[in-house]
Amino acid sequence: MRQRGRPRSFDREAALRTATLAFWEHGYEATSVADLTRAMGIAPPSLYAAFGNKEALFAEVVEAYGRTYGDFVRRALTEEPTALGALGRVLREAAREYTEPGRPTGCLTLMAATGCTTSSAEAEELLRARRAATVAAFERRLRAGAAAGELPPDTDAATLARCVVAMMQGLSQQARDGAAREELEAVAETAARMWPLPGGGNRPGSGAASADPA
Repeated sequence: MRQRGRPRSFDREAALRTATLAFWEHGYEATSVADLTRAMGIAPPSLYAAFGNKEALFAEVVEAYGRTYGDFVRRALTEEPTALGALGRVLREAAREYTEPGRPTGCLTLMAATGCTTSSAEAEELLRARRAATVAAFERRLRAGAAAGELPPDTDAATLARCVVAMMQGLSQQARDGAAREELEAVAETAARMWPLPGGGNRPGSGAASADPA
């Protein structure tokens, strides 16, 4: 006798990657269950059996994104010997990651909440928490840098951390708007020259007086 109601078997990891690209490209609100199942090549019962529901799937997507496409932030913070080197690298790599060919532009955790309504409060809160965690990680790195003498002792680590995230948001939106990688890399380099130095002031080239007259 033929069995009925069994979910179709499929590659769960491949389906998760497909869902990641869908949410990244269209945002949480604009990506329906029908869109997801069509892109993943599965039936709705298979999605619910494997992931629970759209909200649970999105939570897995955000986690997977952080381990893969978004891992450049963690690597920079742990691998660079100085706070300024780490944050400069974050911005330079953001410019490259946000414009990588063959996948959606910008950053999923920065862009996926666009257009969210009250019905998407859970997803919006998840993304907000991820962004807050990034700010906190930057702030910890900056405080450690100030304690090590890499930055002026009176550096406002909390504000500077938020500035870096704001720059990342700007790079992400510019990438969405079609800015070229080279343009965003130039923005990242300019931003890195604005970091405060241990003795006060900024890096050479950060002020109007030191700008190239050409």
